[in-house]
Amino acid sequence: MGALRKALSWEVKLWGRVLRPLLSCQGRTGGTRGRTCSSRQPHPALAGLLSATGQVSHWTEVFEKRGIPEARESSEYIVAHVLGAKTFQSLKPVLWTQPLTPWQLQRIQELCSHRLQRMPVQYILGEWDFQGLNLKMAPPVFIPRPETEELVEWVLEEVAQRPCAAGAQGGPLILEVGCGSGAIALSLLSQLLESRVIAVDREEAAICLTHENAQRLQLQDRIWIVPLDVTLEGSWTHLLPWGPVDLVVSNPPYVFHQDMEQLAPEILSYEDAAALDGGKEGMDLITHILSLAPRLLKDSGSIFLEVDPRHPELVSSWLQSRPGLSLSLVAVRRDFCGRPRFLHIRRSGP
Repeated sequence: MGALRKALSWEVKLWGRVLRPLLSCQGRTGGTRGRTCSSRQPHPALAGLLSATGQVSHWTEVFEKRGIPEARESSEYIVAHVLGAKTFQSLKPVLWTQPLTPWQLQRIQELCSHRLQRMPVQYILGEWDFQGLNLKMAPPVFIPRPETEELVEWVLEEVAQRPCAAGAQGGPLILEVGCGSGAIALSLLSQLLESRVIAVDREEAAICLTHENAQRLQLQDRIWIVPLDVTLEGSWTHLLPWGPVDLVVSNPPYVFHQDMEQLAPEILSYEDAAALDGGKEGMDLITHILSLAPRLLKDSGSIFLEVDPRHPELVSSWLQSRPGLSLSLVAVRRDFCGRPRFLHIRRSGP
């Protein structure tokens, strides 16, 4: 920890020397000194460094030396964000090489100092795109992963192929367990225009962030966001007023407890451990969802889960040992890395 503080202090001092003469000119528009500052050109050795491209190269090198994962990607996202873009590649080419303002340079330095402390880029930027939606991100709420976009796509495919029985409003009623930032629920709402979602989470921070993102995307009229811990006895009764649901969708905590200590510092230091730790075999919340689902699902309703690659076999065995639930594992889908990651479980009886 002492070495980390020392390294961070060195970075701050370095940028203090670079920025001080520039910042001293900021806001000076009159007088002899103001004219001197406005006409001063940066030293040729600094000219390239003070551009967007130079900043990306500089911070990529710093991150690489410090062992920061995805060094270039982190640098590009931060520089683009400060310049008002989502990606570096989307910036106009003229902005790549023109000198940045003192404020921009200072802001880049501030955000990069957070990355040096292993804060995830999503939290640093305060937003992230998921399924084409721009969502607010804030620690410690779980950051949606690219794999989870595949879960959403699978649900959309299944709904399109086997339309749910139309409810009062003509679309499926979906329950999401563990809504986090609202990524899954809001993605489904945005693409299933007549659907409705009940989104539950036991963490207040997640409930608040889902509320904020629903408002941000103007989807608040078709989502009910409920603080609820489904592991508590009788919790399912709080969901009965909405009626039986067509689908249950969840990206539950599924990391095996023994694997938690192997997670990256970005995860361990900033994200809520309760959103990751699935217990001894990563099945704690999964089994609660499966036990709860028959009481809430319509006949032939479906459950879609994102799981650990070791879970398809474990879940299949667990379901076979509990025939009274009338649930069967009907499909397993692999993620883009070829790992068995998603489960489709269907209710097969009344």
